[in-house]
Order: sequence, then structure tokens, then C-alpha cells
Amino acid sequence: MNMSRKDFVRGAALAGLGATLPLATPAIAQGRRELKMASAWVKNFPGFGTAAERLAQRITTMTDGRLSVRVFAAGELVPPFEVFDAVSTGTADLYHGVEFWWQGKSKAFNFFTTTPFGLTPTEIKSWVYYGGGQELWDELAANYNVKSFLVGNPGVQMGGWFRNEINSLDDFRGITMRMGGFGGEVIRRVGATPASIPGTEVYQALQSGAIDATEWVGPWNDLAKGFHQVAKFYYYPGWHEPSSNVSAGFNLDVWNELSAADREIIKVACQAENDEMEAEFHANNGSALDVLVTEQGVQLRAYSDDVLMALGQMSQEVVAEAASEDAFTRRVYDSYMAFHAEARRVTETSHQPFARARAMVFSAT
Repeated sequence: MNMSRKDFVRGAALAGLGATLPLATPAIAQGRRELKMASAWVKNFPGFGTAAERLAQRITTMTDGRLSVRVFAAGELVPPFEVFDAVSTGTADLYHGVEFWWQGKSKAFNFFTTTPFGLTPTEIKSWVYYGGGQELWDELAANYNVKSFLVGNPGVQMGGWFRNEINSLDDFRGITMRMGGFGGEVIRRVGATPASIPGTEVYQALQSGAIDATEWVGPWNDLAKGFHQVAKFYYYPGWHEPSSNVSAGFNLDVWNELSAADREIIKVACQAENDEMEAEFHANNGSALDVLVTEQGVQLRAYSDDVLMALGQMSQEVVAEAASEDAFTRRVYDSYMAFHAEARRVTETSHQPFARARAMVFSAT
């Protein structure tokens, strides 16, 4: 190959210039950021702890590692009930917990977890996504420098574990029961003492006799907790938590610093995790309930209609009174209850009649 002196000099000059310039950094290595998640759950605990880890990995994978989420289990960064404040102040970038734990700040937070005799998992998801719930939630959480999303639901809960039978409303009188949110106020009004205890401490409290009963989640999680070892009466339905939304809340300053693309990816990741967690609980609850009843001697009991009616009437009073505390909570209550009325019409004319018909057919075969 022939090269003129002019070409040689030009090539040498360019080569020298290239040696003095920094090499271009691949785009995938630029703009990486680690986010600290304060989880309210024991590390890798089935259902809740694993869901926190899965959401973290989902966000990391979907952003090609631009955002990597490091999970701190309950107590590693802050105690479970302090994860919201940690995110609000910037100690953590996001939390994984349940909103009614923050009801001391505003009773309105309860509506984004559950209300007694309220919306089911499908119904509350519909309210948040399409009924104006997310917009109200954004307005509420922004007061605390937080942006929150639904990230899971274990389904309609069980009614709780008791040392003794509950045959009438009188049997609630004098007992101490772990129950939070509006449900805790309901049982207080019927004579029980509600106790707010982090999930990490519930088994020990029940075992020691510090509490006489506890609600938790459902068969899969309850079996893992080992409640059947210290209480044998297992009641249903979970009137106090017909849905139990789990939430991820992001520090609002951190959220606003993210690109529009990454914010959308996180939103979709949260929606995916919301669906997956509910499916995971449904997939595991049946076999766990069978183990509890057939292998562990658990006494599965239904609350009587009289007990449910009394608790239902008290629940309506408690929730309505909370709505009267301030104008914003009233707005959330009005939106929630309007959707509640619409959703019930569909559920009661479609879902419930089908469930009764299916039970009738399969119990006869």
C-alpha cells in the first residue's frame, strides 16, 4: 500500500491526538445510581420479605442496572414502623411497607391499605388505578415528601388467631389483640385492647401471653410464622382487612431527579409486582391451610353472622368518624365510598353468586 508523506503526517497527528483524549465511556456505564430500600419485613420472609427483594431486582433488571436497589431488612437501617419517616427525610430512598402504619400522621393513609368491610384486592386496585385513588394518594404523600405506589396484596385476609373461641361479641371483651388501622379501633370499642406490634415481634408476644390473639395475613404466611404452635382457633373472614395493600414509597426529591423513562419503568415494575404478589399468595394459601387443619390440628372457625353484623356496624361508625377529622380525609373517604358502592354492585351480582354456585356444584360431587 502506497502512502504519501502528507498522509503519513496526517495519520500520525490524529493518532497522537487520540492518545491525549479520554476514551469514550459506554453509555450503559454512565448515570448509575444505587437506591436504598428500607423494608418493613424480615429478610426473605415468604410473601412479604421476598416481594421486597423481587421488586428491587425487577427495578434493577428493567433499568439495565442504571438503578440498582439495595434492600435493608427490618431493623437493618431503621425499625419497621420507621421506614416511612426514613424515606420522608432522605435516610432511605424508598420503603416497602403498609400505609395504615402512618395513620398517626393522617387517618387518610388507612384507605390506601384497607378499611374494615371495605374494598377487595381487585376493587381497591381499580379505585387506585381508575377511580381517582392514585391522585389523592399523591396529594397526601407529597405533604411528607413521598411518592407511593401499590406493590402487592396478599388477598382477603383471615380473621385471626385466638387462644379461646369467639362465639359472641362478648368474647372480645378483655382480650388483647394485635390489630392495627381502623380495625384496631373497632375492637377497642367492643371491649378488646388493640396492640400495635411489628411483624418481627408478633409470635413472641402471642407465645408469652402479652397478647391473647393476633391477626396476621393468611394461611401461607401464618404457617411460616408458626402461630398454630401457640394458638389453635383460626377465624375467618378477615373483616378488618378485605385487602391489605403493600406499598413502595419513594423520596419525592429522588423521584423527581429520575428521568421520565426510569419513572415509567418503576411504575410498571410496581404494577407487575402488585399482580405477582397476589397470585403468589393465592397459589400457596390452599396447601398451607390444608397443612394447618389436617396436620397441625388447627380449629378453623367462621365468625357468626351476629358477630360480623356487630363488627360491621361499628366499622362504619369508626371510618365515618375518621373522615370528619379534616377536609382532606373527607375527600378520600367520599371517593373511596362512592367507588365502594359501585364496586359492590358488580361483586354482589357477579363474583359472589358465581362463588356460591361453584361451591354448590363441587360440594355435591
